[in-house]
Amino acid sequence: MTRNETTELIILNKQRKQLTWQQLAETVGMSKEWTTAALLGQMTLTAEQATKVGAKLELPADAIAQLQVVPYKGSLPTAIPTDPLIYRFYELVNVYGTTFKALIHEEFGDGIMSAIDFSMDLQRQADPKGDRVKIVMSGKFLPYKSY
Repeated sequence: MTRNETTELIILNKQRKQLTWQQLAETVGMSKEWTTAALLGQMTLTAEQATKVGAKLELPADAIAQLQVVPYKGSLPTAIPTDPLIYRFYELVNVYGTTFKALIHEEFGDGIMSAIDFSMDLQRQADPKGDRVKIVMSGKFLPYKSY
């Protein structure tokens, strides 16, 4: 079983069993954001985590094994994404990417925000004009080194 097949089975069984990402995160013992990324093929689970979520999702042993393999990270194609929600993030980076870069460099200096030493929190914010999506991302600043 490939990692892509494992991901497809996870999504299918999640829907079939009517589970939420939050419920699966509680099973794994991690945040819903990290767990979702892991179950969609972007993070590595420990044997204990993979076994627990595998039981909850009724996954075969080879799928549970795949969850413990270091994945090829980066799930998006290199072309502009066509999914409307993902495209809006692409648009956000296109419009505000240079602003993020300028402000981070002004505040921290020449470097990057880590996507490895990173956390994220996604919440629903009630608003009378229509609910809002609140995403807070926190990544360690990694300065470029001179050598």
